[in-house]
Amino acid sequence: MTPYYDDGKGIVIYNGRCEDVLPALGRFDLLLTDPPYGIGESRNDNGSRGKLAQSKQYPIESWDDCCPQWFADSMPHAANHIIWGGNYFDLPPQSKWLIWDKENGKTDFADCEMAWTDLGGATRMIQHQWHGMLRKGNEERVHRTQKPLALMKWCLSFAPAAKTILDPFMGSGTTLLAAKLEGRSATGIEISEKYCEIAANRLAQGVLDFGGDA
Repeated sequence: MTPYYDDGKGIVIYNGRCEDVLPALGRFDLLLTDPPYGIGESRNDNGSRGKLAQSKQYPIESWDDCCPQWFADSMPHAANHIIWGGNYFDLPPQSKWLIWDKENGKTDFADCEMAWTDLGGATRMIQHQWHGMLRKGNEERVHRTQKPLALMKWCLSFAPAAKTILDPFMGSGTTLLAAKLEGRSATGIEISEKYCEIAANRLAQGVLDFGGDA
């Protein structure tokens, strides 16, 4: 398959459905992704959900109308896995969960998000404010479920030996940008051409780390 974007240094984007693209790819060291949870998040009205700070409004989209059985296709393509929203999926019990305390304050957004991993060891937590005027970092938020760059770099820190990273639900490309900053190779798959273009532009701007402290 022809990549949508390839920087020639190990960072590659494919525009398509993961079940169509994955058979053409090899095996990766780590799957790090934030897939659709199947809870209708893409159709929520974010603008009214903040209490003290106005929440950014995003266009209504359809990518989270249903929960795809994505793990049946993508999990065999990686040796290890970090899956945000893992609590929504039928995954085996594991000891090491990654918890993101979002420091949201008075909103009706969740206080935290959880990532399932099969890395072994104890559960770990990071605090990183991502809502309102006091949020960390200078990243522009362009996707309603976009994760902070510092958060994805923190995830990578738990798999130091993983040199090749796969994100089959790439969104705006934060996983790939984190991998690039950490000197790792990464492949992203995204069904929306709009977000492929956004991710390609972020990656082409260079390795400028505005993610704040992890």
